[in-house]
Amino acid sequence: MEEIVLAKYGEIALKGENRSSFEDILVKNIRRRLKKIGEFAISRRQSTVYIEPLNENADIDAAVEALKKVFGIGAIQKCAVFPKDFDEVVRNLKEYLDGALSCAKNFKVEAKRSDKSFPMKSPDIQQRLGDAVLDAFPHLKVDVHNPEVTVRLEIRDKGAYLSAERIIGAGGMPVGSSGKALLMLSGGIDSPAAGYMMAKRGLTVDCIHYVSPPYTSDRARMKVEKLCEELTEYCGDIRFFCVPFTEIQEKLRDFCPEEHFTVLMRRMMVKIANKICEREGYGGIITGESLAQVASQTLPALYCTNAAAEFPVFRPVIGMDKIEITEIARKIGTFETSILPYEDCCTVFSPKHPRTRPKIEEILTAEKAYDFDKMINEAVEKTEVKRFKYGERTVFL
Repeated sequence: MEEIVLAKYGEIALKGENRSSFEDILVKNIRRRLKKIGEFAISRRQSTVYIEPLNENADIDAAVEALKKVFGIGAIQKCAVFPKDFDEVVRNLKEYLDGALSCAKNFKVEAKRSDKSFPMKSPDIQQRLGDAVLDAFPHLKVDVHNPEVTVRLEIRDKGAYLSAERIIGAGGMPVGSSGKALLMLSGGIDSPAAGYMMAKRGLTVDCIHYVSPPYTSDRARMKVEKLCEELTEYCGDIRFFCVPFTEIQEKLRDFCPEEHFTVLMRRMMVKIANKICEREGYGGIITGESLAQVASQTLPALYCTNAAAEFPVFRPVIGMDKIEITEIARKIGTFETSILPYEDCCTVFSPKHPRTRPKIEEILTAEKAYDFDKMINEAVEKTEVKRFKYGERTVFL
């Protein structure tokens, strides 16, 4: 019995004349995610991507697990494929559905006839299929409102597809369909969640991180690199820019008012990100800032930080509280890494009494105390670049 996976479109189905470009990107992303799982024939038609194993080594269950994290997919169905012959479906349904229905108490049936040349209409298919399921599994009862299992039969252009499992997909838009942006990735909970959310809107997400040895440790950097690896499950391959930040922080400490240190530091980070965005062709900057969470994320402080940006700044968690952000972090698997006790450079020289309502005039005056532009250019030149590939993990010791 042939079994395949149907990946149903999410938002892509709403697109107009440019829909095919989104479909092409989605199929390309699916191919990349399944490459190490096995050989699959992948095609698209009728708002669906068909994923067919080509040999016994192609693990269809592993493919389903990988597809759950591919943005652009609205739903996933593992199906048995039959000729468009209703009697053939009935003869084989007990064998195929036994695992799903033998221990269930109730079910419902849904039918869809995409091929209008098929002689039975959808309501007829639904009724007769329901009768056949009851004959094969007499212990079941019908519950159309809250079924344990929903049996689906779709009559499509090239066959009849029977399934008892429908998994909600990751949704959103295919990664790479909306351009690319640079995520300011710290070692905390918020920024990985922000990267995930913008990847869901179709952005290719690469990461920038700032290190301040000897004030920050190698293990702090390793922690952030592990977060990068974990984000590849949703974002695909990620380029990682690691910026040396010690000298800039020391000059900020020595030449600038302590109460402005955090906002000035954030502005330096943004200015470095500007340079890398311009050089590498990124269209925006992503941060994990949440309004009023810390002193540097008040409205006046965000205004001062934003004034340093030369590209759009995306703050997808800006209106969320810590509980909401933590739920996302747990969902995407970054939470346990984020809470490891290795702090990043944002805590270095942190002022005892930071200004929560800084004025842009004061900030600009403070920046003139030293030639920070030269230091920013030097930091960009010394930035290290790594690539983290989907499906490749290192051990964090």
